[in-house]
Amino acid sequence: MSYSLNEMLAAPEADLLSPMLSQQDDMWTATFRGLTLHTALQPIYSIAHKRTVGYEALIRAFDNDNAAVLPPHLFDLPSSDAENLLLDRLCRYLHVRNYSSIKDQLNWLFLNVSPRVVTHGNQSDSFFGQILEKTGLPAHRIVMEIVEQPTDDAVKLKETVAYYRELGCLTAIDDFGAGHSNFERIWNLSPDIVKLDRSLLMRAVDDQRARQILNGIVSLLRQSGCLVLLEGVETRDQVMIAIDAGVDFVQGFYFQRPSTDLEAMAHAPADLDDLLSEYKQRKQVKQDPTRQLVNYFTTPFMQATERLLQGVGISEACAELITHPVVSRCYLVDADGIQITETLLANGSPAKQDPRFKPLEDTASADWCRQQYLSKALDQPGSLHVTTPYLCVTGANMCVTLSLAYEAQGSLRVLCCDIMSNSDQML
Repeated sequence: MSYSLNEMLAAPEADLLSPMLSQQDDMWTATFRGLTLHTALQPIYSIAHKRTVGYEALIRAFDNDNAAVLPPHLFDLPSSDAENLLLDRLCRYLHVRNYSSIKDQLNWLFLNVSPRVVTHGNQSDSFFGQILEKTGLPAHRIVMEIVEQPTDDAVKLKETVAYYRELGCLTAIDDFGAGHSNFERIWNLSPDIVKLDRSLLMRAVDDQRARQILNGIVSLLRQSGCLVLLEGVETRDQVMIAIDAGVDFVQGFYFQRPSTDLEAMAHAPADLDDLLSEYKQRKQVKQDPTRQLVNYFTTPFMQATERLLQGVGISEACAELITHPVVSRCYLVDADGIQITETLLANGSPAKQDPRFKPLEDTASADWCRQQYLSKALDQPGSLHVTTPYLCVTGANMCVTLSLAYEAQGSLRVLCCDIMSNSDQML
């Protein structure tokens, strides 16, 4: 018995799509517009667990000559919203059929669904619940990926995402960082997982500032309650960037390309032990200059604090520090973080070179209580501490800050020294 397109969509029973699927051995395929559709899987790895935790299902189409048809061409074939919905359901049905046949009773299956399909389909996609019931695949093993792009009906999108969550599935925002990204969708949809677009990674490869932004985005997403997946990882250096950014999961050609050989893909290994060992070695090398800074400046700091205790002014007390080529400024704060001396600027300090930031130059009575370098120094008086690079509000330049707390007249004071983090003469 055959059904019209309208009949198939009006009564979204899984059985109505069954004639479009066929099985050979353990492999299912589907037909659409004369094309044969196959499921391809690409593994997703947890960095901390050092193993596969899921697979993204991708559609692969072939014509009658078994020539591959690019996915964009396949998804350009539907001539109406109804046919778009049909193709979406057919792909998901095919993927779930194939995945339920794999001998893997643990990991997630990531399924793509576009906002265009979601907002033009039924709010409660009862069809999807039916195919899960029909195949026996538990809903908690499904991650529904919503592509990050504008949608005409944000309310319906939110309702649909809520339906999938109520069904027991996890939800994910896909391609975050590509064109239309904003945190508003994160707040509205509260996804379990956010997939970062490869464009963020590509910018971070050659741009240290972009790398810091990537790290910040990951931190914000995790603080908002989302697990973070970085896709499009293709080189070993990109793996190192992903690990350093703090993402939870990685996916990309470096580990495995998508494959229609589903059983082989279900056993695809990744040597994350080796990658993490290399990252730790790189991290240690990267931290060595910081240790060198502490070793080098401990004696000058001790001498400066001794002079300050003797009542010498900051200019004379920090004369040796301020003349070092990498030092930009020195200043003294009390235990509450209030700056109690003027800022002593080096002759080559950017604050003296760039008049655009002159409003930030005067730091008299400034309050630095929120700065990490203050709390670290106060926690361990007598020890010299150094921060990671950060944007210094005084002069708006990247720097690291050395800080040392000492006791004077029954209370703690903290001597601080800023060093330009991009200086060619950094130790």
